Amino acid sequence: MGDMKKLTEEIRVHVFIDASNLWQAQKAKGSMFDYEKLKAFLKNKFTASELKVFYYTAYPAEGTRDYSLDGKHKFFTYLKKGLGFDVKKKELKRITTHSDAGDSIQEKGNMDVEMTIDVIHNASKYDIAVLFSGDSDFLALVTYLKNIGKKVYIFSSKNNVSQELRTGGDGYFDVLNLEEDIWRRELKHRGSK
Repeated sequence: MGDMKKLTEEIRVHVFIDASNLWQAQKAKGSMFDYEKLKAFLKNKFTASELKVFYYTAYPAEGTRDYSLDGKHKFFTYLKKGLGFDVKKKELKRITTHSDAGDSIQEKGNMDVEMTIDVIHNASKYDIAVLFSGDSDFLALVTYLKNIGKKVYIFSSKNNVSQELRTGGDGYFDVLNLEEDIWRRELKHRGSK
């Protein structure tokens, strides 16, 4: 029976999460994502036969906060070992600026380059790329992916997505409007335990 077609198409999906962009949406919603349910939601939404999730984040250096960072590191371990995410992390860079008003310290932890490298490096391993970011700088990446035959979907929030990125992919989803059961619990503010 020569050319028998597959009954189900294999769809490989890679998800790239810019944690700082998603954090802004979680603050706006007042809730945290349940990442296990989010992963299941995405697998179902794109009828993925294979789903791989990359998570990009920067975290404060030890000793720069008056609270323990253990919870943050346990969360990264849960994503990696518990859910199988590929977690890419680095310490926030501390930059001292000098002015007449005095010295000030700014922290930077942009992961856009790391994310872009992984998106391009893994392009042969997926059919659909899902970007959790609203940064207009990713428009060139989205255009590149579409030009090599990939589908690209953007997940962000209305207050944190550029017009260019919102309309540049094959679809846009506002994370604030996703199903309620994906949202885990109310966001607690430090100090109000």
